Amino acid sequence: MGVIWGASFLFMKIALEGVTFGQVAWSRLVLGGLTLGLIVLVSRPRVANGPVLPREKIVWLHFLVIAITGCVVPHLLFAWAEQYVSSSLASIYNAVTPIMTAVMATLAFRVERLARGQVAGILVGIAGVVVIIAPWRYAALTGDLWGQFACLGAALCYGFTFGYTRRFLSGRPIAPATFAFLNIGIAGVIMLLATPVVAWHPVALTAPIVAGLLTLGALGTGLAYIWHINVLRAWGPTNASTVTYVTPVVGVLLGVLVLSETFSWHEPAGAALVLLGILLTQRRLRLPGWSAPSWALKTRRARARRGASRAASRAASRAASRGSPSVAAEPSGSVTETSAESSAESPAALHGSPR
Repeated sequence: MGVIWGASFLFMKIALEGVTFGQVAWSRLVLGGLTLGLIVLVSRPRVANGPVLPREKIVWLHFLVIAITGCVVPHLLFAWAEQYVSSSLASIYNAVTPIMTAVMATLAFRVERLARGQVAGILVGIAGVVVIIAPWRYAALTGDLWGQFACLGAALCYGFTFGYTRRFLSGRPIAPATFAFLNIGIAGVIMLLATPVVAWHPVALTAPIVAGLLTLGALGTGLAYIWHINVLRAWGPTNASTVTYVTPVVGVLLGVLVLSETFSWHEPAGAALVLLGILLTQRRLRLPGWSAPSWALKTRRARARRGASRAASRAASRAASRGSPSVAAEPSGSVTETSAESSAESPAALHGSPR
């Protein structure tokens, strides 16, 4: 997945030699939606013998929102940005997504409360972004600078989408393939409706351009999403999140080796700060003496009690439906881990990993 998503920035750069940025985004979402639609049509995935597609209108409205903010807008922004910035630099900016997600989840949707170490990680990540942009190099707003702002805007859209998904779609009984299809498929329909505006332009197709567009759509935007969900279920969210670190490395290597792109000292230096910020934000690295505050410990205990209560209620309901006595489970310290893992592995929560 890290290779495919890292290579996506290379394929976008190649495709832009013969098509417009709107056609790149159009191809990704339409081809990705068709690929996922075929998978859902053949496999007809269900959760607990429920319907293949959700029936509540509000769920469809939520999917419309994340299709726009998580697919249409960021895909257009990244494709537009790569007209002015290198593919390797775009892949570095994509790595800012976890930091944007933490900010949005905390400030906009209030689904998380950050510890001091995580706040420090966000500040370090922001400092890394400033170093990457290197504002001291610009006397005016040039295309290069606007391209970097567009990449940041795309990462911000991803962060908003992940927070929105966790707030409004987490825990709903939707199969992973169905979740991916609704997300990408609705975005593909939007792009089809916008064809006269974004894609109705002359093209100059060559074999590399066609191959790049097909790979972007079918693999990078279609199958890779389902692979990501399956890896999360097999490895757990902590191990699977390593794709965050692999994607920019692959993007930079391919940009340098295939396209002979160059970069200045401040770009890898800023990227290192961004990755350090991600490590702190995701609690893979802790600052010495910065333990979790008391409110965080109280929140964890409260979540453990709520999780134990819900588990006992479900067990009692199942026992009552079978006509047998139920045994209520005692709350334990392991409930927090179990609840967090199962929540993170739901299709909605899995959306919180950067592309």
